[in-house]
Amino acid sequence: MSRSKDFFQKVYEITKQIPRGKVTTYGDIAEACGIRSAARTVGWALNGCGPDVPAHRVVNRYGALTGKIHFGDPNLMEELLRSEGVTFDEKGCVRLDKHLWKPKKKTSRKRRSR
Repeated sequence: MSRSKDFFQKVYEITKQIPRGKVTTYGDIAEACGIRSAARTVGWALNGCGPDVPAHRVVNRYGALTGKIHFGDPNLMEELLRSEGVTFDEKGCVRLDKHLWKPKKKTSRKRRSR
């Protein structure tokens, strides 16, 4: 499997773990995959995911719905989140103080030398 496919699979696995009514950020997923600087690549991966991946639960670091353009209807992402009980502030951003879910960070396994 190529590195990008392997990374994309990790993104999908983490995104599938986001509980209903919660969101996480592109950066948090990238960090959990072990590459904090890959937030844009996380977005790219989610742009091509299947319907079994709840990509609507991934927002930018401010809670803005930057991925909504990829849902066909520009209101669909917000509607899906609202249907799960997610609330928004006056600027239209998700209330991260109430709804942010952080994936577990990737832990590196270090080999011990003998």
